Amino acid sequence: MLQVIDQARKHGRQVAVISGGRPYTYDDVLERSSQIASFLLRDTGDLREVPVAFMVNPGVDYVATLWGIWRAGGIAVPLCLSHPAPALEHVLRDTGASIILTSAAFSGLLVPLADKYHASLTDVSDARREQAQDDPDVAASRRAMILYTSGTTNLPKGVVTTHRNLEAQIKTLVKAWRWTPQDHSLCVLPLHHVHGIINVVSCSLWAGARCEFLPDFNAAEVFQVFLRGEVNVFMAVPTIYFKLIAAWEKMTAGEQERVSAALRRMRLMVSGSAALPVSVMERWQAISGHRLLERYGMTELGMAISNPYDGERRPGSVGIPLEGVDIRLCDEKDHGVSGEPGEIQVRGDNVFLEYWCQPEATRKSFTGDGWFKTGDIAVVEDGYYRIMGRNSVDIIKSGGYKISALEIEEVLRTHPSIQDCAVVGLEDEEWGEVVAAALHVRQELDLASLRNWLKDRIPGYRVPRKFIVIHELPRNAMGKVVKNEVKKLFQ
Repeated sequence: MLQVIDQARKHGRQVAVISGGRPYTYDDVLERSSQIASFLLRDTGDLREVPVAFMVNPGVDYVATLWGIWRAGGIAVPLCLSHPAPALEHVLRDTGASIILTSAAFSGLLVPLADKYHASLTDVSDARREQAQDDPDVAASRRAMILYTSGTTNLPKGVVTTHRNLEAQIKTLVKAWRWTPQDHSLCVLPLHHVHGIINVVSCSLWAGARCEFLPDFNAAEVFQVFLRGEVNVFMAVPTIYFKLIAAWEKMTAGEQERVSAALRRMRLMVSGSAALPVSVMERWQAISGHRLLERYGMTELGMAISNPYDGERRPGSVGIPLEGVDIRLCDEKDHGVSGEPGEIQVRGDNVFLEYWCQPEATRKSFTGDGWFKTGDIAVVEDGYYRIMGRNSVDIIKSGGYKISALEIEEVLRTHPSIQDCAVVGLEDEEWGEVVAAALHVRQELDLASLRNWLKDRIPGYRVPRKFIVIHELPRNAMGKVVKNEVKKLFQ
């Protein structure tokens, strides 16, 4: 029996999920997942790692579908609710999923894709009409899920995790972040990424806690949920905290105080999936009383490094390695480094099995002695890891120095005239690369004065040599693809 199902059975009559304003117990979710598993097992006693794609609304049906696929012995392939048809088509084609489960709202989008790839398409409400039957014996070593990484120059790759990988990721976070059955989390995150699936939903339900779903993020609705005083754990990306801050600042003084009082009563607030600007961390702390817990992870790892639950949570740092996760920093030849920047390499039960049907990409992602090469560059300061950026994306090699674009962006954002920015490296014969910055400004800005302002705050060789002022930065300016687009602005 899978541990996730064993854990759920320990909390049978307790509320597991709040979906559409309605509570569902662990027994309810187990029953629904058993029905879905039985539907999938109609023609066989065990799916034996057959990929099953699903596009289901966040809530009780999502959890039941995920568990049902696992209970039937299949590999869960969550589809992004906001992806256009070509992106969904890539996942279906790459996994070869012959079974697709969906909510009614997505049937119109999926019917032509299911027809094209000769896959069966079933509404989860119809799948739940099946009479429950016994589950097959599913070993922890079996493949459990395929999540797709963001594409850069190539199409996204399918990251395959086993049940053992997922259990290790969940157990580590439940212990590190002190989950208990008394916790009540709110999920506003997309459920085709580790952040939502593992950190929020799976940790909540492993611990016997409640997980409440808001299908679409809306700052006013989130604050209304907080004001009820039940939610005590919240996890989000920096953009969400930025939007919550903006919404709070538009409230009346009385409304602000009520919201802030509700926030101060919460137990834990976490930020991840992107670098957290120090300005956002400090403003949120002033509003909520919480110093956000920043951590580091990726699709291939789950979480690997975290600021402590108790103790100092350092701005700009992702903390220390989690229990059971081995971390080292290495140079380009995979030799360990100390006291200088290096690539984060990871080893542990949390690390994924393979890239789906891409043995060469899998081989290249691991060292000869079994460490996963993340491609992220970090430095250790008094035991705390600070991410400098993505190798060849956020690391600018200029005049023999490795310069973090993220650090320069952090300084630029503190200037009163700059709303946002993106720093990139441009090829240069003399320096190798020179530092350049695209600025989204609030008001007219004198670049000569800005250069002098920067020289007092960062070393001269890191000061951008080229600037361009634009009216709006491309969406998600920290991403590799968009940073390449920013470079084109200088041509």
